[in-house]
Amino acid sequence: MSVLTGIDQALLFWLNGSNSLFTDGVMSTLTAGVTWIPLYITLFYVVLKNNETMAQVLLTVGCAAACVLITAGITNLVVKPLVARPRPCDDPVIKYAIDVVSGVSAGNYSFFSAHAANTSALVMFMALLIRNKLFIVAMILWSALNCYTRLYLGMHYPSDILFGLLFGCLMGFIAYVVYLKIYLKISPQFHYVSSHYSSTGYALNDIDTVVCVLVMTVLYAIIRALFF
Repeated sequence: MSVLTGIDQALLFWLNGSNSLFTDGVMSTLTAGVTWIPLYITLFYVVLKNNETMAQVLLTVGCAAACVLITAGITNLVVKPLVARPRPCDDPVIKYAIDVVSGVSAGNYSFFSAHAANTSALVMFMALLIRNKLFIVAMILWSALNCYTRLYLGMHYPSDILFGLLFGCLMGFIAYVVYLKIYLKISPQFHYVSSHYSSTGYALNDIDTVVCVLVMTVLYAIIRALFF
């Protein structure tokens, strides 16, 4: 265990912080939940546009929301209090050896990362739902970026991120299985064979919109770090 803890801390030291105020600003912006509101709105728009009935829309949105809320609830209300691992920035053993960013703080405990769990849960669910390579790659990069901000800011250890990702993927898969069982009861099963749609019937133009929103959000964080 001491060896694993040492590896965990060594990886954190390698990934944590920098001497750049610009990078600090970018990471602080990207780690904030409100930064990604445009992405969530766009995902809702894509679901709304690419489902034929309100029942399908409500089922999809309900399963996605339940997936994230249950994941967050288990992470923050069950796992973190039980494990009670201090965040690196609060751990008296290493908190003076890592870089922290002024104005960025978090309560609660460290294990495991809610950012990692929540984003990976949503990514897994949406990836299985839409089934498009570009979309999957973009969403994985989004989750990875969120995870890296937590390491950069000294909020989590790498093991917190790893276990959060694994748990989130499991929850996203379970949510999709539940979604699929209900969907097949209320809707006919279609297989789209078209260069304009994914295999599950989501328009590629709408998927491009999601990718554009992701890119624009990152550009916003960069511009904000440069001028504010």
